[in-house]
Amino acid sequence: MRRWTGEWPVADQAVGTGHLPPEAAGCAAPAGGGRAPEGGGGDAAAGPQPVAAPAVPAVSPVPAGSSATAPSPEVPAPAAPPAAAPVPRPVAPPRPAADTLPSRGLLGRSRELKALRADIERAGLDTLSGRKSPRSRVLLIAGRPGCGRTALAEELLRTLSGAYPDGVLRARLSSPGGTPVPTGDVARGLLTALGAAVPAGSDDDEPAAALRAELAARRAVLLLDDAPGADHVDPLLPDAPDCLVVVVSEGPLTGIPDVRPCTLGGLDGAAAVALLARFAGPVRITVDPRSADSVIEECGGQPAALVLAGGWLAARPKASVSDLRTALREVPVPHEIPVGERPLHRAFHLAHDGLAPSAARMLRLLSLAPPGLVDAHTASALAGCTMETAKTTLVDLAALGLLHQEAEPDDGPSSPGTATGPRYRLPGCLAARAGELLRTHERPAEVKLARARMLERTVRLLQSCRGSGEPAGSPARERAEALPFALRFPSRAAAAAWLRRRRAALLDAARLAVCDGELDTLDRRLIATLVRALMAHEGPDAAAGDLYALHEMVLEVAERRGLGREMAAALLNLADLDGGAGRTEAALGRYRGALEAARSAGDAVATGRALESLGGTYSELGDWQRAADWYGRALELRLSRGESADAARLHGRIGGAHGRAGRWPEALKEWRAAARTSRRLGDLAGQARATAEVAHVQERVGRPGEALRTALEALHTARGAGDAALEAGLQLRIADLLDGLGDPAAARLHRAAGEQLLQDHRK
Repeated sequence: MRRWTGEWPVADQAVGTGHLPPEAAGCAAPAGGGRAPEGGGGDAAAGPQPVAAPAVPAVSPVPAGSSATAPSPEVPAPAAPPAAAPVPRPVAPPRPAADTLPSRGLLGRSRELKALRADIERAGLDTLSGRKSPRSRVLLIAGRPGCGRTALAEELLRTLSGAYPDGVLRARLSSPGGTPVPTGDVARGLLTALGAAVPAGSDDDEPAAALRAELAARRAVLLLDDAPGADHVDPLLPDAPDCLVVVVSEGPLTGIPDVRPCTLGGLDGAAAVALLARFAGPVRITVDPRSADSVIEECGGQPAALVLAGGWLAARPKASVSDLRTALREVPVPHEIPVGERPLHRAFHLAHDGLAPSAARMLRLLSLAPPGLVDAHTASALAGCTMETAKTTLVDLAALGLLHQEAEPDDGPSSPGTATGPRYRLPGCLAARAGELLRTHERPAEVKLARARMLERTVRLLQSCRGSGEPAGSPARERAEALPFALRFPSRAAAAAWLRRRRAALLDAARLAVCDGELDTLDRRLIATLVRALMAHEGPDAAAGDLYALHEMVLEVAERRGLGREMAAALLNLADLDGGAGRTEAALGRYRGALEAARSAGDAVATGRALESLGGTYSELGDWQRAADWYGRALELRLSRGESADAARLHGRIGGAHGRAGRWPEALKEWRAAARTSRRLGDLAGQARATAEVAHVQERVGRPGEALRTALEALHTARGAGDAALEAGLQLRIADLLDGLGDPAAARLHRAAGEQLLQDHRK
């Protein structure tokens, strides 16, 4: 299909389980430390990831040989107790000392882990009936958010890493707020992770089918976290018996056969005590075991609640376990909160209320970040503070178990102050509670301003990312180099890695901003800049799926605001993508809608483009009469605007359509008009091509003599234009004409000249 080349300028459109938290501040990562759960699913038990912290005073060593701290195969030896410093419940709790912070490990759950591994080897219903299973084995880890279900899944995957050489794919099926993610979006994200082609603009079934086909020949593990139900899992299950699917959900997967859930509750007493000791040190737990048992009871044995309680103790070295128990019991709990959610409610509110006001405010505002992922830039923009303050506060929140650091590779080489840096996740089981506090503590105007700051910072980062992908000396590159140092990327590779790893979060940010509807101007800037960044680093083909989603967002905003120009531009871009994906009828509908919107807005450029694209679409369908009609309407518009170069091109397209339909007189007229217009413009190459087509039409209507004279004229013009490829083609055509006219000797000369030109051109 002959369509517009390149993207329409969008910017001009105004368009658990005892999975212990790792060390948080200043601790070295454990040897061979695994990857943090990407789909945390709201399970805070995974704890904070390794982060850096400034130097702190030395602490007293733990007395050796304490029976309460004797390690077991599942419970690594606890860290040393913190030094005595602040008083209980300080307004601004001190950061725990580096060597007192928790280390990564899995406490308890050995029975559940053993059962899951045995379930992989268990004979399924198909095997028992003598058939090979047509689908992957599905394991279900079920439990409330905060029980450590994702942590158990990640520990299981760690133990299975050698058995599945094609690796692990992770996807979250629910947003931090609990809204199910469309199946098509999940499948597109997994296809992108596999490096496979992503269907642009298709419904949910097509990308899901493409994912199943892509996994059919692989031996991989698929982790589906926060699954809302079987309806969202079943379309993603690979038709590959060598793959394994691990699903994390709150309830059963009714309708998917041969699935036995591993249901999680609270930790056993020994594991829960060890988890507290990891944060608070073993001394306070050992001297008051009854209070420790009471704290575990107040936390319901839930790892997420125990992590927050342990973080509270770790930040208050002079507080006793009895103080923690009393503080937990003093947290008011509304009657409407279900009993099973009350332990985490108490622990979270206790942790939040013990923060410094600025840190508590940042924690609440972090609930605005999609999809619960934050870095120093996001935190700085939301809270309206400096980058250094944001970095320090994020480290502190991670040390208290309120954030998890994403253990992902760095975005290429970086240095302090550049746009690259670590990311943190606000667990889903805490994000909803932080959002509730945001609504009760912050005024709506302040929340709106924080959103605006976050979107503006994202736009500037995307401008820097896009500029890093442009050639040196280009305007976009120069604008990026003029940005503050903290917003720059050290290299093109670092910018591309940042864009690739934050792609889902950036799309979610744009989608949520569009749904919010209060910041449409910033929405359009964000979408426009994201489109340009994707084009610079990935290109139109690789980014087609994301571009389609972004243009749909532009269309939604334009329709809501009554912006005709932006509506026309979005429809044109969507129609191009539909046509490129083979959805021709859908493209026709989009082009007609774009034409109507452009005419109503008085946008002659978009009107001309829509008319010409309709002609190209009908050409692809083989409806040459309609193609010529739409090209003719576009020609009238170009002539009325004095756009001669476009008029010459359209004369040629109309001539081509007539020729394909066998209407040779009309074709001859249009090609001659194209040649005349090109001659007036001084476009020798265009004149030569149009004249050559005139010769072709004359030959088809049985006038070989005229065709030969016209072809020789075109050859002379092509030589003047210096177009060797066109000259070679004309030499070969003249040779064919001479053969037909009975002059083989002259034909041989022209054919030899044409072949020599082609050979030279290839060199």
